[in-house]
Amino acid sequence: MVLEKPYLVIPVIIGILSGAFIAFYPQEQQSEEVLTKSKLIQGGSPILGNPSAPITILEWGDYQCTFCYRFHDTTLNTLEIDYIQTGKVNLVFKDFPLNGPDSVLAAEASYCANDQGKYWEYHDELYKNWGGEKTGWITDWSLNAFGSTVGLDLDKFNQCLEENKYKDKVESLYSFGQEIGIDATPSFLVFNDEKIIKIRGNQPLETFLRTIDEL
Repeated sequence: MVLEKPYLVIPVIIGILSGAFIAFYPQEQQSEEVLTKSKLIQGGSPILGNPSAPITILEWGDYQCTFCYRFHDTTLNTLEIDYIQTGKVNLVFKDFPLNGPDSVLAAEASYCANDQGKYWEYHDELYKNWGGEKTGWITDWSLNAFGSTVGLDLDKFNQCLEENKYKDKVESLYSFGQEIGIDATPSFLVFNDEKIIKIRGNQPLETFLRTIDEL
């Protein structure tokens, strides 16, 4: 997770589109990596909202992260009602499990739920039942309880988890995030067809609104 420093952490423009491509320069890499919009989105969650919305918010998060929970409990509610449901913005979530194996397991569970068309319901249930960082609240029992709440076939769900069907996927998302300079949760890449703006940490709602207005 990242500590909130609303006066020190500000949106930073990290890329400019030329045609359909984003030129991105992570500090640790010497060569330019060209990212398309589809490459930024692919491999993450299903898109929440209209896939054709002009602005995408790509959230990098961890299900145990304190400030990820606070973002979902506060800011996201306003963004969803005023911007996502109205077709102005869509949201994609990518896992960045900084808090260890339990975070990886929760992320795997979300994609097992997605096999049954319940990704966002399960994602939201994890945050509704957030129990702190590294406190042991993510267990086989709790993951099944969340699955039961959202109406999953638990036999299929548990088979998916037992097979570690999505472990490689979650680890790949974490590696990709590191490659492009993600180092804290939550982190956001907010972009349209012209540029990307990076927001680090659970910043106030006004920061997201200014960013959306700018784009």
